[in-house]
Amino acid sequence: MSIYEARLARIREWMQTENVGVLLVTSPPNVYYLTGFDCHPHERFMALCLTDKGDQALFVPTLEKEEAQKTGFANIVTVSDTDDPMQKLRETLGDAPYGTLAVEKQHMTVARFEQLQTVFGEGKAVAAEDLLLGMRLRKDRDEVAIMKKAAEIADRAVEAGVAAIAVGKTEQELVAVVESTMMALGASGTSFSTIVLAGEKSALPHGSPGSRTIAPGDFVLFDLGAVYEGYCSDITRTVVVGTVSDKQREIYETVLAANLAGIAATKAGRPAKEVDQAARDVIEQAGYGEYFTHRVGHGLGIEVHEFPSMHGNNEQEMVPGMAFTIEPGIYVPEVGGVRIEDDVIVTEDGVEILTSYPKDLQIIPV
Repeated sequence: MSIYEARLARIREWMQTENVGVLLVTSPPNVYYLTGFDCHPHERFMALCLTDKGDQALFVPTLEKEEAQKTGFANIVTVSDTDDPMQKLRETLGDAPYGTLAVEKQHMTVARFEQLQTVFGEGKAVAAEDLLLGMRLRKDRDEVAIMKKAAEIADRAVEAGVAAIAVGKTEQELVAVVESTMMALGASGTSFSTIVLAGEKSALPHGSPGSRTIAPGDFVLFDLGAVYEGYCSDITRTVVVGTVSDKQREIYETVLAANLAGIAATKAGRPAKEVDQAARDVIEQAGYGEYFTHRVGHGLGIEVHEFPSMHGNNEQEMVPGMAFTIEPGIYVPEVGGVRIEDDVIVTEDGVEILTSYPKDLQIIPV
C-alpha cells in the first residue's frame, strides 16, 4: 500500500465513523497530501471526491490532465474552462441522495458552497479540517527527509545573502541573490515573499524589501524559505554591518537566548504553549516584552504556515513528528529589530533542529 493509499484509507475510516456520504477536498495543500498532485488551479475547479461507497475521483482543470496522470490516480475527471463543474460532479456521483457532505470550511468560499448546494441540497455540511490537519500534524520519515533538504537550501541561501552584503547595496539586490541561490539549489519556489530589511526597517516584523541601501551600523534581517518537493522551510537570521552598539548587542543576545529557551522547551507530551512562554520569559525579563509582538512560531510542512499555532495559550500536546518554527524577535522602532528563527521537529526524546546556519552574532566587515 502506497503512502497515499494509506492516507485515503484513514479518511474512509473517518467517513464511516462520522456517517459522511461524500467528502470534497478542495485546498491544494490537502489535495497534494492525499494524492501527490501539486496544482494551484486559481479560479478553476479542483477537488478530490470520496464517497462512502468506496468511489473516488480527482477533478482537475483540463490543462493539468497530464500532470495529474503522473500521480497514477485511478479516476481523473477533467474540467474545461467551459464546463459546468457541478454538472461534472453530478455525472460522476450518479443519482442522489448523497448523504452528509464534508468540506474544508476554512477553505471553501461562500460562492463555491452555494454552487455545491445545487448538487447536494441545502443540508448542513460538516467540517473536515480537524481530520486533515491532524493527519498532516505528524510528519513521517519521508516528509522529514524532504523538509531537511528544504532547510538545507534555506541555510545556503542565507549564507549567500550574508556574503553579498556590502555598503550601498539595496535590500532588493540581496533578495535577488537569496532567491536565485534557492532556485539554483533545486527549490521549486519560495515559501513566501523573501524578506530582507536593513537598519530601522528591520523593526518591521513583515516589512517589504525596497530601495533602502545597506549602511554601516545596520541590522540586516533575512527571512526566507524554500519549497522542495512540495514542503517548505522558513528561516530568519539577523546580522550587523560594520560596528555593533551595546544596545544592538543586548537585543541580539536576548533574542538568541529566547530562541534557545524555546528549543529547550520543545518536548513531546508537553503543551505547545510552553515553547512560547519559555522564549517570551527571556525577552520580558530583559525588559523588552513590549517589543515582542507575535507568537513564537507556527506549524510547518506543505504550507509555510500550518497547524499548530505556537502561541502562549495553546494547550495542545506536542507529539513526535510535529514540525514548527521557533522565531522570537525584538523590534524597537528607530533602532531596528532582530529575529532568529529555526525549523524544528519534535522527536520521541527531544527535538531535532533542521536549520543550521550559525546563530552567533555576526558583524559584517565594511
